[in-house]
Amino acid sequence: MVSNYTLSLQKQQILQRLMQSRSSTLSLVAGLDPEIFRTQAHSDFSPVGWHFGHIGYTESVWLLRRCAKLAPIEPSYDRLFAADSLPKRERTNLPTYAEICDYLKRIRQDVCSYLEEISDREMRSQEKLWYWLVQHESQHCETIAIVLQMLGHNRHPPALLVRNNSSGNGDRDTDLTEMVQIPAGSFVQGYSAIDALDNELGEHQVDLPTYWLDRYPVTRAAYQEFIDADGYKQQRWWSDAGWQWLESYRTEMPSPQPLYWQSWAVTDEHPVCGASWYEADAYARFRGKRLPTEAEWEKAARWNPHMHRSQIYPWGDSSPEQLHCNHNQFQGMTTPVNAFPLGQSAYGCYDMLGNVWEWTASLFQPYPAFSSFPYPGYSSTYFDRSHYVLKGGSWATRPWALRVSFRNWYYPHVRQIFAGFRCARDA
Repeated sequence: MVSNYTLSLQKQQILQRLMQSRSSTLSLVAGLDPEIFRTQAHSDFSPVGWHFGHIGYTESVWLLRRCAKLAPIEPSYDRLFAADSLPKRERTNLPTYAEICDYLKRIRQDVCSYLEEISDREMRSQEKLWYWLVQHESQHCETIAIVLQMLGHNRHPPALLVRNNSSGNGDRDTDLTEMVQIPAGSFVQGYSAIDALDNELGEHQVDLPTYWLDRYPVTRAAYQEFIDADGYKQQRWWSDAGWQWLESYRTEMPSPQPLYWQSWAVTDEHPVCGASWYEADAYARFRGKRLPTEAEWEKAARWNPHMHRSQIYPWGDSSPEQLHCNHNQFQGMTTPVNAFPLGQSAYGCYDMLGNVWEWTASLFQPYPAFSSFPYPGYSSTYFDRSHYVLKGGSWATRPWALRVSFRNWYYPHVRQIFAGFRCARDA
């Protein structure tokens, strides 16, 4: 193992992220039943064990093979764990947890040795790649959490949850349907730091007219009104594509509600979780509102009108902590939408990071300064005008992939992710 005393500050920071991320990964998958480890919970998702092996494979390809010019470790695993090799349905015939764990350990040992050996100049030229790999592992671990949730195997039993750390169960007199007015003006969208992904890279100015935005994500209590009003039976609230999806999906939907409606013993103040874009859009129409654009959501989350600048997080530029928002599986499930007052934005919007991803009305498209990294197609493959942008992260998102500028994307029919939404309205 590398001694921190032999490393520059830059290398120490990267090593710390690598170790913290891997420790979280191992705690997430350790001790899983072998059947859970290799089961495909849904046709759109790979088994837990595949994601675990893919994390190591990707680290090996980019750092050991391409940078260090070393031979593959366990080359027989290449076809199994490469993202563009086997179809998802053929990824269930996996090595054991112990074998994959050993694979990751051997890779990480060589990675640490390489980190110690390279010059600071080489480190600077590769720095963005190292940060990308930490985020890559973080994103796959959130997918692991989603697969475990679909399999009914949440790794954080409710008895161990830390309850709402800032305000108990929240102020029950608070109007959780309140909207805030975001004044007209410009703000700086995007991100230009070393850990920016290619699709968020390039800060640029965006001008927006005045609009209104929900102060909180839509709660279960508010969404229950949509259900009770037969919202799933009223075609007038749905787009043509949304109604077509709903009609084809009814056989898989035992009752009309978001996917994770029954997954946790939660209260009405918790956000909707497990909603598709189509459901979010229908609910917004039902309320006489709409989904916010990505720019509208991001301005409300990060622009500080008093300081006239964009912030990395709603509360400022300091890294996320447990008092700011529900993330990193600290809670193991959603929390009330008003549980984290220390995490609100300068405009007073709550829960804009963590708890649930939030659908926007925007299709996933490149920013003006877009340039592919680390390979062509990492993001650009999905600039197909079929994927919608989600913002904000969820209760399972790790801090290295949690910032206001971060862009997630999915097809509008997907409801397996930890997604909710908030609504907007023209001024």
